Amino acid sequence: MKVKQLQALTYIFIFLTTCHAIEPISGVATVAAGVSAVFIASFRAIKCQFKECCTKRWIKLNATELSTSLKNQVYGQHLVIKAVVRHIKAHLSNDDPSKALALSFHGGTGTGKNYVSKIIADHLYKEGMKSGFVHMIASTKEFPHRDMVPLYKDKLRELIETSVNNCERSMFIFDEIDKMPPGLIDTIKPYLDYYDNLSGINYRKAIFIFLSNTAGTEILQQTLRFWHEEKERDTIELKDMEKLVTTSAVNTKTSGFYHSDVLLRHMITAYIPFLPLERKHVRKCIKDYLLLKKYYTNYGDIKEDKVREITEQLQYFPEEEQLFSTTGCKRVPEKTGYVMEED
Repeated sequence: MKVKQLQALTYIFIFLTTCHAIEPISGVATVAAGVSAVFIASFRAIKCQFKECCTKRWIKLNATELSTSLKNQVYGQHLVIKAVVRHIKAHLSNDDPSKALALSFHGGTGTGKNYVSKIIADHLYKEGMKSGFVHMIASTKEFPHRDMVPLYKDKLRELIETSVNNCERSMFIFDEIDKMPPGLIDTIKPYLDYYDNLSGINYRKAIFIFLSNTAGTEILQQTLRFWHEEKERDTIELKDMEKLVTTSAVNTKTSGFYHSDVLLRHMITAYIPFLPLERKHVRKCIKDYLLLKKYYTNYGDIKEDKVREITEQLQYFPEEEQLFSTTGCKRVPEKTGYVMEED
């Protein structure tokens, strides 16, 4: 029924706009314009039942579900869960935010930066990462040549301006920001600033997420220090990490944030550290993957000796303590496949 309504409204819309064009009599034109406006609105409303639009039907946050998913699916990252939920909720609940939301995720390989970005997209956009309003920008793919920065700047401006013009709640995820050519990131500074609009476009409802390995070493050292002092991992606070992260990001010459105005002018809403993962966290990742690939049907059936065998296939550091996985949970799928296929 809805498809037939959509087709009928399309025909009526074409007919009315055509009549409007060939009957320039003022009274008829005014009526036609009013009727056309009504049918255009109806047409768009029905269209948006089937095709993604920048409306609450397609973009809507359930903060409780986001929090639950992060707690159930992300391990060893209490700082991340708390900060992400609060910042996303505050930004989305504000119809007139003062600036775009800019979250900078920092930590080593496999600690969950990409994974958390995906969870955010899945709980904000009905289409998740497949949404036309979510843009994943991989630095090594999109900006491989340092001598082409002027071209990349134009490309980046066009992407952001076109996307936000189409939907003010657009999300941009910059992966491997530490591999982005220095200076390129400053192209987006105007879109992160406190402007009401730029050339008629309001960028303050947009979301920018930066993923970086920068400061991974500093985060590791601080986490290891707590472990040596026999302090609980969960007692690490954001304030224990934030200065370490910002200092490293702005001063690391190989970082895309190196001496960047985006950092120096305080355009980042929050710096969120991802802590290195311990064996107990890796074991949880392994169990999740075993269930995902249907090696087992429920947690109670999972054989601990298999989990232990997969866990030992990964490498750990520092050399003396062998405490943290060098690749977090990133290599869990391949190591799980290797061990389970032995059977």
